[in-house]
Amino acid sequence: MKGLKNNKLLQSLLALIVLGLALWTGQDLGQGGLETGTDELATSQSSATSQSSPAVVEGETYSSPEEVAAYIDQFGDLPKNYISKAEAKAAGWIPEEGNLWEVTDHKSIGGDRFGNYEGQLPEDEDYREADVNYQGGPRGPERLVYSEDGDKIYYTKDHYDSFKALKEAN
Repeated sequence: MKGLKNNKLLQSLLALIVLGLALWTGQDLGQGGLETGTDELATSQSSATSQSSPAVVEGETYSSPEEVAAYIDQFGDLPKNYISKAEAKAAGWIPEEGNLWEVTDHKSIGGDRFGNYEGQLPEDEDYREADVNYQGGPRGPERLVYSEDGDKIYYTKDHYDSFKALKEAN
């Protein structure tokens, strides 16, 4: 009897260790056991914002690429913490000074037209852009570029040198 209890305790402890390691390393314990993440897998899964979309609430503020993309997908617009370049300049923003947060109560730039002049994205769309992960000061290189109808959403971490599809309509 004591041997069975020790065996069950050992099995439970082992299961907790495996679960803890999987959570700590970011592994998926879905079908097929432990899976190692690959860029290919992440890219294919990120093409749809359905199951993996973070929960967002209309009227709240967001700045991460995933949350802003989910907001656009669900509500068809940017979160309330975004303003256009013209609105920011009217509030006193001077891009060279990096004073956007000081003159706009922590707003981010978004909603302006993106030209797609390099033709890296499908050319049959009109696009808008939005800064993401902005933390004040000079604008960083990270942007979301999205179609006006919200059916296509792309992320660039390197100021338009490359794009990752977060959502593409079929």
